[in-house]
Amino acid sequence: MLVKWIRCTVVDRRGFERGQRKWAGLLGEPGFRGQGGGWSRGRQGVAHIFAFWESRAFYDSFMARSYDRLAAAQAGTFKDMRVRLFDHRFDVKTGFEPRFTDADLVRVALCRVHEERAEHFTLMQEKVWNPAMAGSPGMTRGLFGEAPGSEFLVLSMWQSAAEHGKYRTERVERLALRAQTEADVAAMTGDIVELEPAWTV
Repeated sequence: MLVKWIRCTVVDRRGFERGQRKWAGLLGEPGFRGQGGGWSRGRQGVAHIFAFWESRAFYDSFMARSYDRLAAAQAGTFKDMRVRLFDHRFDVKTGFEPRFTDADLVRVALCRVHEERAEHFTLMQEKVWNPAMAGSPGMTRGLFGEAPGSEFLVLSMWQSAAEHGKYRTERVERLALRAQTEADVAAMTGDIVELEPAWTV
């Protein structure tokens, strides 16, 4: 599965939200699996969209044929768009599906990892972080993705901000020590996204 993460700064909120609903046109696209997104909790006017495709070939075909027509509705409503593509490596918890209806919150982390530590980082993700997240009440599903250049995406969906907050305060420091995260990671950025139900396709 291919994961697409779009982040942009919205300058015309109403126009952007109107345009966002036009992406319902994705539903007939071959290989399209789902899309959702919302607003950053910490950064004013920043929107995140997550789209899922069966494969890179299906995605490339869509980009060549239909993307411009759907994207036209949002022209001029945002700036500073950043797009990243990741290959799905494994699930956090089990049976990841690109559904957004049973979650209020998405936590997204982008980790740039020292090349020689990438294998260790991936292993720690499987052996330390995954079980901890999977065992947290309120965490519905998640995934671990990889992009060229030792970049990794950790995406998790949560039922509520309160549940995610509990996980953060109780566990993160302890887990980071156990996983030697500091030695693996060159840079880490992330955000907490409040999902907008109207954006779900």
